[in-house]
Amino acid sequence: MTGYRQILAVPGMASLLGVSLLARAAITADVMALTMYVVLGLDMSYAAAGGVAAALTAGLALGGPLLGRMIDRRGLRAVLLATVAVQVVFWLSLPTLPYGILLGAAFVAGLLMVPAQPVTRQAIAVMTTPEQRRAAFALEAVQGELSYIVGPPIVILCAAKMSPETMAWGVGAAIVVGGAGIALLDPPLRTKDEADADPVGRPRRREWLGPGMIAMLMMAFGTTMLLSGTDLAIVATLEEAGQVSWAAVVVATYGVASVVGGLVYGALSRSLPTWLLLGLLGLTTIPAGLAHDWPWLCVAVAGAGLLVAPTLSTVADAVIRLAPAGVRGEATGLQSSALSSGFALGTPIVGVAIDVSVPGGGFVAAGLAGVAAALAGYVLSRCSRARTRPVVSGLGLAGTPDLDPDESGNRPAV
Repeated sequence: MTGYRQILAVPGMASLLGVSLLARAAITADVMALTMYVVLGLDMSYAAAGGVAAALTAGLALGGPLLGRMIDRRGLRAVLLATVAVQVVFWLSLPTLPYGILLGAAFVAGLLMVPAQPVTRQAIAVMTTPEQRRAAFALEAVQGELSYIVGPPIVILCAAKMSPETMAWGVGAAIVVGGAGIALLDPPLRTKDEADADPVGRPRRREWLGPGMIAMLMMAFGTTMLLSGTDLAIVATLEEAGQVSWAAVVVATYGVASVVGGLVYGALSRSLPTWLLLGLLGLTTIPAGLAHDWPWLCVAVAGAGLLVAPTLSTVADAVIRLAPAGVRGEATGLQSSALSSGFALGTPIVGVAIDVSVPGGGFVAAGLAGVAAALAGYVLSRCSRARTRPVVSGLGLAGTPDLDPDESGNRPAV
């Protein structure tokens, strides 16, 4: 754990991770908050609540690269303050919005959501040394898992104790405070050398959005598709067994296992390729379909959960390394969009698999989705190296980022 203490001792790192956790937990809970508000506050159906959640999620998926590009061009603080202002207006006006207008407002709120996650990743890359980066991104992945463990359950608990409007305002206030806190900290997103570089040197998209980057985005999408599908399969399996009240325990076990796996992986001396981690995650998810009651399901998801945070951390590390400094915001925004899209599509796709088979088939579908994304990522990564190595050889350049770990284990793998 010495490595983690060194990372947290980096000036500004502990404050950034703390404030970012507040913002990310609230952002993770916003879909649940809007669902509870529509169902309990507006007295409408869950289908109507799903429409608002879908509008917000669509905005999140489209807004990631947009906000990232704005950060690259306008700077972090200006974008954060603008998104904070949008969130203030949306959440304060929520009780006055008719359902039709609420749909459009939720989309805009998602489109201009506080970019806590991509900003944290960019700052980590700048504030840490290459030797610290794997452990730092493991901490960031653990932070993400904690936000999912803490955020939605708190909203559900508050919905039972207070009015839907007050509960929604609390979530909005946490998003605003978290975004304002990051703006106040104003973490660096460029090293000194990068900041001194000529801004005209911003590379064109086709120069950096190649097979290697597309492979990472595809694997990010596949990972969250697997995760959301697994959550649904857990509920479906326990519902069939008459044990749905234990779903929270199983999901919590999955999250805790991910936290443990992330901390252990970050302390290792050598990285593993992203495609390998994702492929193993998919393969270890499939056997969970054989479990038919909650104790065995806890055992099954705990084994798979150990690989979740390591997979997410290697994706984040690879995206940062593959993106030139001038487009780092846009690249991390694309990563966030891929993650959001995977979460949005995983549930309905795995739901179809459950409907046409058995609840255990949901784990098979989720696991196979992860394996397919891993195989596609591996093929694209190999294509990227095949295209890069002749150019490097011809130009006589050194130091070009490779997509595999070097023999010393110091280079993070893709």
